[in-house]
Amino acid sequence: MDRASALVVLNSSQTGRPEVILEGSLISAKRTAASAALAAQWLHRGKKTNRVGLIGCGLIGFEIARFLLAIFPEINHFVIYDLDIARAEQFRRKFQETFGVCEVEIAKESKAVLGSSSLISLATTANTPYLNDLSEISPGSTILHVSLRDLSPRIIISCDNVVDDIDHVCRAQTSIHLAEQLTGNRGFLRCTIAEVLMGEAASRRDAESIVVFSPFGLGVLDLAVADFVRNLGIAQEKGAAIKSFLPEPWGENHNR
Repeated sequence: MDRASALVVLNSSQTGRPEVILEGSLISAKRTAASAALAAQWLHRGKKTNRVGLIGCGLIGFEIARFLLAIFPEINHFVIYDLDIARAEQFRRKFQETFGVCEVEIAKESKAVLGSSSLISLATTANTPYLNDLSEISPGSTILHVSLRDLSPRIIISCDNVVDDIDHVCRAQTSIHLAEQLTGNRGFLRCTIAEVLMGEAASRRDAESIVVFSPFGLGVLDLAVADFVRNLGIAQEKGAAIKSFLPEPWGENHNR
């Protein structure tokens, strides 16, 4: 079974009653990947993007690759790594069947991925940090720290940190949370991605720093994507209407 499962219920803002029920894991996966690609578009712009490194060969990593290709059509080479070599092989087969436009190279260790590109995505199931050395990464690189618990707190403190929501990401023993516990403050967090998008903060602290984007994931974005899917489904006449889902109205003119 896949690790993630979810259900989304959209309610009417007028009546509060449910209007649509959607399978939610794919919505969450697409939202996660799209937000990572959006961050890459803004934080990594002006940098070379024909090669991308991916650590973690699950659904999220696959969707991140999909959205990065949409943002950076010049990408022609992915270097991937997973603790499970069979999963990496499956990723490569599925990727080439789906896109067929890029070379996909399987690395033997994570260090090879870190040294392969200036744009790196981390999408693993790690519960505790395992990356303690970024010496393989070139200055000015961008790390999409999607799984949130890959980088040691000392690495986090040394980097240029951008997040989606400061309060959200500083909890649940994320690498950012551990760095806050280590320092006793949040001064190592430069800004949110919203501030970059709004022009209130620069995309990078300087040309040489390694930018780390750590998105906790916001539920309101899942709702936005779900609403988009709902409207698209209605327009394409997808799904099934369940007219008997809600109970009959109760009142003076109805049987009790």
